[in-house]
Amino acid sequence: MTEEAFNPLEQPLHLRIQQMERLIEVGRTLSSVLELDPLLQLIIATAAELTDSQEASILLYDELAGDLTFVAAPWFKRNQMQEVRVPISGSIAGEVYTYGKPVMVRDAVEDSRVFRAVDVHTGFETQSLLSVPLMVKGACFGVLTAVNKQGEHFTQEDEYILETLASQAAVAIQNARYLKETQKAYEELADLDQMKTDFIAITSHELRTPLGLILGHATFLQELVEEELRSQMGVVVESAERLKEIIEDLSKVDSYRTGEIEMRWDALDVGVLVRKVSAACMRLGEEYRVRIMFELPERPVVIQADGEKLGLALNHLIRNAIIYNRPGGMVTTTVEMGKGFVLIRVEDDGLGIPEDELERVFERFYQVEDHMVRRRGGMGLGLSVAELMVEMHRGRIKVESELDKGSRFTVVIPLEQG
Repeated sequence: MTEEAFNPLEQPLHLRIQQMERLIEVGRTLSSVLELDPLLQLIIATAAELTDSQEASILLYDELAGDLTFVAAPWFKRNQMQEVRVPISGSIAGEVYTYGKPVMVRDAVEDSRVFRAVDVHTGFETQSLLSVPLMVKGACFGVLTAVNKQGEHFTQEDEYILETLASQAAVAIQNARYLKETQKAYEELADLDQMKTDFIAITSHELRTPLGLILGHATFLQELVEEELRSQMGVVVESAERLKEIIEDLSKVDSYRTGEIEMRWDALDVGVLVRKVSAACMRLGEEYRVRIMFELPERPVVIQADGEKLGLALNHLIRNAIIYNRPGGMVTTTVEMGKGFVLIRVEDDGLGIPEDELERVFERFYQVEDHMVRRRGGMGLGLSVAELMVEMHRGRIKVESELDKGSRFTVVIPLEQG
């Protein structure tokens, strides 16, 4: 440019104050608009107003296509402009995007850099334009353009105002885009969660009847077959029982989500419950060659609880600790009294859980991605069920773990419910 650089301090004081007040007001407004499309329309309307232009538009860089696309334009030709792709090479907008510097064109008719396809497609005539970059942290991601200055040429004062507006708009646009992406991610997660819920409901319902028939007939036949075949029938019965447990877990998760589970509150001795569940897990411990231990207070620890559901949670925690242990390992369950609550800890010295996966171990169907773990099978429901059962007691459960050293699950249950 041949003119001297514009200095806002050389303007009359009252005009500078008006401009600053307007830009501050605009900045506040932009920061309060969280939806992307209304925000973009507000920006181009403000750009046209502050520069006294016929209209304004915003182009953003499309990483996949490698060009610029209109995301905001006057409403009466928005659809037409969005059909036009503006190349980086051979356009004013591309030049602004590439170098991150504003470009002012006072006579667009004579300037060969102007991308004519936009005017041809919309039936519009660009006579003058001012384009400035949209930048965040030194990186340009789009271009804000004001077109056809009313009554006179664009000035360096217009450039200063539009750049200031662009700096405010760039941050607001990025924030709105991040918010939109976050909302989309949450919607996708919600859809996935609903798919899991539907799968659980259908699977538990459809499998229950045929499994009941298989288990009933297999148990009946086990008593009738010859001695040498009974062990093989035992395998069938045992496998059917395991499948029944999985279906029951699926059903419990679904019933909890739909609010169909009823709690049967009663006085419960936690020590007695730990002994009972530990004894039930002894056979699994022998299979995996893992010792099962427990440490209980000398005096009974009595709480208000649903013994069946709290026992189910404890059963899953101990089974999980056994399955993900090593031969010769140990699982220890301890009970401690706190002020107004009881602590139940299930600790093992097994494989451990990677730190970046700790937050996901209670998700339905989630399994730690490790070759040592995947071979142990399971559907990834045990810990999810345990967490649900604990939450039904108004309690909470947390996990601490270190790879190759083991894991510790801590359950906190209030002594009094209600």
